[in-house]
Amino acid sequence: MAKGSIGISKILLLPLLLLVLETTAFSENHQLKQQQRWPRQYYRNAYATMMYMGTPRDYEFYVATRVMIRSLSRLHVAADLVVIASPDVPLRWVQTLEQEDGAKVVRVENLNNPYSNQNNFDKRFKLTLNKLYAWSLVDYDRVVMLDADNLFLRNADELFQCGQFCAAFINPCIFHTGLFVLQPSMEVFKDMLHELKIGRDNPDGADQGFIGGYFPDLLDQPLFRAPPNGSKLNGTYRLPLGYQMDASYYYLRLHWSVPCGPNSVITFPGAPWLKPWYWWSWPVLPLGISWHAQRQQTLGYGAEMPVVLIQSLIYLGIIAMTRLARPNISKLCYRRSDKSITLIHTVLKMIAAWSIVAAYVVPFVLIPHTIHPLLGWSLYFLGTFALCFIAINALLLPMLPVLALWLGFLGVLFVMAFPWYPDGVIRALSVFAYAFCAAPFAWLSVVKVMSSIQAAVEREAYFPKIG
Repeated sequence: MAKGSIGISKILLLPLLLLVLETTAFSENHQLKQQQRWPRQYYRNAYATMMYMGTPRDYEFYVATRVMIRSLSRLHVAADLVVIASPDVPLRWVQTLEQEDGAKVVRVENLNNPYSNQNNFDKRFKLTLNKLYAWSLVDYDRVVMLDADNLFLRNADELFQCGQFCAAFINPCIFHTGLFVLQPSMEVFKDMLHELKIGRDNPDGADQGFIGGYFPDLLDQPLFRAPPNGSKLNGTYRLPLGYQMDASYYYLRLHWSVPCGPNSVITFPGAPWLKPWYWWSWPVLPLGISWHAQRQQTLGYGAEMPVVLIQSLIYLGIIAMTRLARPNISKLCYRRSDKSITLIHTVLKMIAAWSIVAAYVVPFVLIPHTIHPLLGWSLYFLGTFALCFIAINALLLPMLPVLALWLGFLGVLFVMAFPWYPDGVIRALSVFAYAFCAAPFAWLSVVKVMSSIQAAVEREAYFPKIG
């Protein structure tokens, strides 16, 4: 079993180390190139996004913002890159955005959200009304306002030719405020603040509901087509869907088929804990790897590498020390009454169950959330194997049944990551079929582990008492 465990550890560690070296080296080289590129030229148009604090995912959105800014710069957009930041955004983040990413950071006071007492209000969106500050950027002719979860596939500077307000409908009746074009105006900005003060109706209490209510007739407006002469349009327009391609469209067909406008920008408006920057979002959602490809080409992963290396060494140390020590908790049980044996049997079952559960939960919590999925999953499987190895050796449990869930997770990842499914339906059915076939083996493994504990307790209970 020792040779097998060491072999599995080497297999898990090899891709981990290779990707660590590659991403670290790329990050260092790219940062040198970026520092040589700025300061950058200033323009009459801008791509803008916003940052605020107060959610459990502040750092993740900071990383996402940096990746989006650098990806726009890499596309050689002819526009400034602006970050509308609330006062509590850390100074070191602001300095990094300005000095390393070439962004222009505009500090603003948080707007009071008068809808926070609504029954359906989500606290995550308390400060999203800061997006209204985009109308105050009057130094620019046009601003494309963006959420951090936009993934640009191409240069979309033609958006600056749109009118006073333009947005795309990813919902049949409601336009999406994850990307919209506006003409800055202090008059409009002050009117919006007035509407907030008097309590304009807002169905969700966030920017989506407020801006949607402020421009109620957008659905009736013509579709935006960029004039070939480069001139700017006046009025309001609907943006073609290609500028806000909902990632869920991709998951149905596993390829893009958006005939409306150029396929320019992917948006991820779904579950907050399955945003593309989380390592566990891939291969659950296949497009997550595309976002990480952009991060690897722009920001790199140098910030997370020390943590990854330290955790890897700790897990390898646990495997080695556990195998050498090989403690056996069950040998603490000597001659006891039948009642005592039953109690010990129950306690050991609980210890085994909770130690195995902890083996799958603890590594998940400790891994840096925005690491590359291949790094994240490799480190996760190494960590779960190391912690399961403690239970295997401490309680003399059979290795294969204990690792059945580990092998099952590994198998389902391969099923989901298989790249040649014709469409998303076949992929979903394949995952379901795999789960259906694997369920009996998982149940048999649980039974085997519990029976092994019972056999060990009954065997150890009749050892002569030492001393």
